[in-house]
Amino acid sequence: MAAQHERGLVRVWRPHPGPQEWLLSCPAFEVLFGGARGGGKTDGMLGDWACHASRYGQHAIGKFFRRELEQLKETMHRAKALYGPIGAVWHESDKMFTFPDGARLGFAYLDNDADAEKYQGHSYTRVYVEELQNFPDPLPIAKLRATLRSGAGVPCRFRATANPGGPGHQHVKVRYIDPAPGGMVPIYERDEETGITLDRIYIPSKVKDNPSLDARYIVQLKMLGSAELVRAWLDGDWDVIQGAFFDNWRSDRHMIKPFAIPKHWPRIRAFDWGSAKPFAVIWAALSDGSIPAIPRGCLVVYREWYGCPDGQANVGIKLKNELIAQGIVAREEGEEMADAVADPAIFAEEGGPSIAEVMHREGCRFRRADNKRPPGWQQIRSRLEGDGDGRPMLMVFDTCRHLIRTLPALQHDQHRPEDVDTDGEDHAADALRYLCMTRPYHRPQPVEKPREIDTRIPTFNQLLEMHEAQRGSRI
Repeated sequence: MAAQHERGLVRVWRPHPGPQEWLLSCPAFEVLFGGARGGGKTDGMLGDWACHASRYGQHAIGKFFRRELEQLKETMHRAKALYGPIGAVWHESDKMFTFPDGARLGFAYLDNDADAEKYQGHSYTRVYVEELQNFPDPLPIAKLRATLRSGAGVPCRFRATANPGGPGHQHVKVRYIDPAPGGMVPIYERDEETGITLDRIYIPSKVKDNPSLDARYIVQLKMLGSAELVRAWLDGDWDVIQGAFFDNWRSDRHMIKPFAIPKHWPRIRAFDWGSAKPFAVIWAALSDGSIPAIPRGCLVVYREWYGCPDGQANVGIKLKNELIAQGIVAREEGEEMADAVADPAIFAEEGGPSIAEVMHREGCRFRRADNKRPPGWQQIRSRLEGDGDGRPMLMVFDTCRHLIRTLPALQHDQHRPEDVDTDGEDHAADALRYLCMTRPYHRPQPVEKPREIDTRIPTFNQLLEMHEAQRGSRI
């Protein structure tokens, strides 16, 4: 029966040479496939499942996910065209295919953590997630990976597709791209308790790898966006961020090498609390102009502390408040803070001492930050834009990798364009917003040179000449 399925599939579809073939033969536990538009990502996923189902029959149980069920319509339509010839039956009410030998593949949406909880206790041998970059939070995806198990000994695998951009750009990039930017290199992660090592890999697939599309498609993409956006679409360039809120961030302007901060420069600390999500502490110094390359009033972010596990994004470490306070105090040894602000939420008392009070006991003091969102974001934007001479008024040490990683990736809120998408990884940016609001910056308006006005009163003869000249021009 399995051989019949494979022969039936070959009649309607076979993998393109290159990335699709590599996907189907890849033994890695996790695969991120694609990274560019038009790379044949959906067909690759559907073909992978068909081969898996043909090998393991009734023990093959799979699930396809996207953030919205509506987004799966085209995938389900394509699946019907591929799986019908091999005898699969579509059940509309359950959004599921059953194959002649008992294999099952369902389709569902996954919008948030609560949706992922519904699958706790389920067992799948294949989990597919399309457009992984559209999921702002990696935690629901991690919970899906926990459903990969088989009592029949079937090798269980996770497969996903993604393009650069979207609210989840950063967690996808951190997990799959940054460790091996060119792809095709296994990334190993070892569990210290069990000693078990799981591997993941990024398999790039671009439009040139998909012979089903002609040159017209490439021309269409080139006509739809900026050069940077087209580079992201065609080349899968993960350093190009679509729809960035802070589109005026430039690494070559705002990122600088560390230097010795003058002791007399005022230092400011800002804190955004988090537990299941990362907390963020950033420190900045206010330039007095004594260093020519750093204009007076420029904020220089010279240190950060970000509560996130290595190699992960938007996941907190659940550190106790006392330990956060102690860590801050230890990092500031020998320094004197001119100001320290934190999210007003930490001052709330809910049946016990507030977070701020607990941290105060450890010698770490804060005052309430100005938490206005659009004005705060505008402060960051104005400082990035810089003064009238083109010099930035916000600079960041290149050692502050999480602020540098997350600030340029923030997206616009779809319902409030003047605000960032709060589903994104905005914790370091929130701390920066609090900090900037402590020292509001107003860009200097260009001074126009006053025009010289002739205040002399013309004589009668001059007026007469002017009148005759105008009269003559009308004849």
